[in-house]
Amino acid sequence: MGSAIHLQLGALQGVRILLVEDADTERMLLAEYLQQQGCRIYLASNGQEGFQKAFLVQPDLVLMDVRMPVCDGLTACRLLQSEPQTRDIPVIFLTGAALPEDRVEGLLVGAVDYITKPFNFEEVRLRLTIHLRARNPEPQALHLPASPSPPPLDDILFQTARFRLLQQLEKAPDLNELARMVGTNARRLNEAFKRCVGVTVFEYLREERMKAARTLLAKTALEVQDVALELGFTSGANFSTAFKERFGLSPTQFRLQRTDFSP
Repeated sequence: MGSAIHLQLGALQGVRILLVEDADTERMLLAEYLQQQGCRIYLASNGQEGFQKAFLVQPDLVLMDVRMPVCDGLTACRLLQSEPQTRDIPVIFLTGAALPEDRVEGLLVGAVDYITKPFNFEEVRLRLTIHLRARNPEPQALHLPASPSPPPLDDILFQTARFRLLQQLEKAPDLNELARMVGTNARRLNEAFKRCVGVTVFEYLREERMKAARTLLAKTALEVQDVALELGFTSGANFSTAFKERFGLSPTQFRLQRTDFSP
C-alpha cells in the first residue's frame, strides 16, 4: 500500500482529463475533486460530445460513464479506438456494474480500466496515476515533477493510524490519543499524514467520513440522522452542514438529485 501512496503524491498536477458523464451530481463531484488535485478538466454529457471534445482537446485520459443518452460509453470508446488521433488516449469507464461480463465488454472495446460508483476518491486518484504513468513512464513526458517518496517511518505511522481511523469512523480517537496508539506525538503524526497524503489527520478523517456518508446515502435507506450517528456526528444538523460544505448539496438534496447508480 505504501508504494501506491507514493504514486499519488502530486502525480495529477496539470494532467488534462476529459470527463464524460450525463449525471449532473456525479459529474460535479468528480470534477471538483479532480480540480482539487490540480487537473485541467473538460466536460461532456454524452458519448457523442465526448468523442468530439477528445478530438479537439486531445486529453491525457478520458473518464467516461458507460450508460448515457444520445451515445453510450461503449460506442464512444469504439469511435475513439477507430481514429488514429485518439486511439492512444486511455479510457477508464465509470459504472455501477460489478459483473465480470460487463467489465469484459468494456475492456474488449478498448477501455483500460473501470472505476465503480459510488466513487472512492482515493481509488480514483490511484487508478488515474497508474494508467498515466503506464502511458508516460517518465514524469517529464507530462511536464510533471517527480514526486519524492515519504520517509519509511512516515509511511508506517500513516498506515497504522489510517487503519485505526477506518476501523472506528463513528468513534475515532482524538489526535493525541491516536498518536499514543501508534507510538508518536500529535505533531509528528500530522507531519506523517501531510507527507503521505497532503492533509492533516483531521482533514483525512473528515474526508473519509464524507466518502462513507455519500455511500450510505446512495446505497441505503437510512435516515439522515442515522447516517450521522453511524459516522460519529453529534447531530443530524452538524452532519448536514459538513456534507453541504464538502459536496455543495445537503444530504437530502443529494438523494433527490442523484441518479440510479446502476449503469
